[in-house]
Amino acid sequence: MDLNGILETTVTGMGYELAGFERPGRGRLLRVYIDKPGGVSLDDCAAVSHQLTRVLTVESVAYDRLEVSSPGLDRPLRKEQDFVRFAGHRARIRMRVPLEGRRNFTGVVREAGAGRIALDVDGRIVSLALSEMENARLVPNV
Repeated sequence: MDLNGILETTVTGMGYELAGFERPGRGRLLRVYIDKPGGVSLDDCAAVSHQLTRVLTVESVAYDRLEVSSPGLDRPLRKEQDFVRFAGHRARIRMRVPLEGRRNFTGVVREAGAGRIALDVDGRIVSLALSEMENARLVPNV
């Protein structure tokens, strides 16, 4: 099983959502982001870290340090279900190729389905293909 599959199975099996992971540098650090409705506590991170340490050892995944945390207020949006969950929230989206002469869009997520996102940008609905997104993040309310 690949690393994404191992993390997804373990984290969702514990009742959390895998919001993402990264292996910066030479891959010796493994950073895992978890989420759940209502937010993630320090105890949640400790429980997931403890379980992942066991699972990664059994699966022979090499790493020196494991970090488990919340994805933060500017949470990345990667999957269609992320956009469904955060409909009504502001998001900043960068496209791989320009659409109507621009790559960056900031607006309110209206709906998501069939691989597309409807984003309200200053009162105008823009339809964006999920497959063409370079990255997307929530815009924190400050």
